[in-house]
Amino acid sequence: MHEAIKKADVLIEALPYIKSYHEKVIVIKYGGSALLNEGIKRGVLQDIVFMSFVGIRPVLVHGGGPYITQELKRLGKRTDFVDGIRVTSKEDTEIIDRVLAEINRGIVKAIELFGGKAVSLNTKIKDIIFTRPHTESSRLGSVGEISSINTASIKKALTFKKIPVISPIGICSDKEIHNVNADSASSAISVALKAAKLVLLTDVKGILRNPGDENSLISTLNTKEIKALIERKVIQQGMIPKVNACMNALKGGVNKTHIIDGRIPHSLLFEIFTDKGIGTEILR
Repeated sequence: MHEAIKKADVLIEALPYIKSYHEKVIVIKYGGSALLNEGIKRGVLQDIVFMSFVGIRPVLVHGGGPYITQELKRLGKRTDFVDGIRVTSKEDTEIIDRVLAEINRGIVKAIELFGGKAVSLNTKIKDIIFTRPHTESSRLGSVGEISSINTASIKKALTFKKIPVISPIGICSDKEIHNVNADSASSAISVALKAAKLVLLTDVKGILRNPGDENSLISTLNTKEIKALIERKVIQQGMIPKVNACMNALKGGVNKTHIIDGRIPHSLLFEIFTDKGIGTEILR
């Protein structure tokens, strides 16, 4: 009986959040260990299906870094990063697009196995992300900066209560494809859809005051504090695109952004439906 009461208390705690986010769009960036580990993957996708069933409109933007690195290595290609962004040759974009399309279809299939409805939005099916060459293209190669988001296909899927699953590949005006940082893609999509939240799943607890010490988690930050932490090199490497994505989303009108640990079972449900939440919340 005690366990049943505890479960009921959890549901009651979730009720105001379910009401608050009913029919609202929440954009989730999904990558890292959450893609690799089958147990974590199952938990993340079950959370997203749950969100859909209680009336929230989740939009999933996935990465694929570990799989891309693995495939490039298999083909004898090296992988380099500049400020957390993958250096990409024109030849590499075709490989990356193929790997991401496979991941995309796999996620859609898994969501449907859990009883949800999903639609695959990758470059083989729909052009969602339009790009121009990155300002650092001399260093980064075929990496794109986002110029606009085609929201029509996303909104159509949401109208039919399906979960859009989007690959971070961009199309340039000359029809060339660009690799796009998945954090940046999720940020631009959250702005274009006027999302209530942007949630980035990572492989760490959130933003740490002392990098490497998970007990130094900072639970809440504003954009001014973020800039100071970047200048002091507390925030560095792969965390830089994530915090930039959050700040750009806030600047574009998204109400709240979160960086949370995707390795924690049901981390999305903890963040969205409980008073305490987890990870780092970044506010204006």
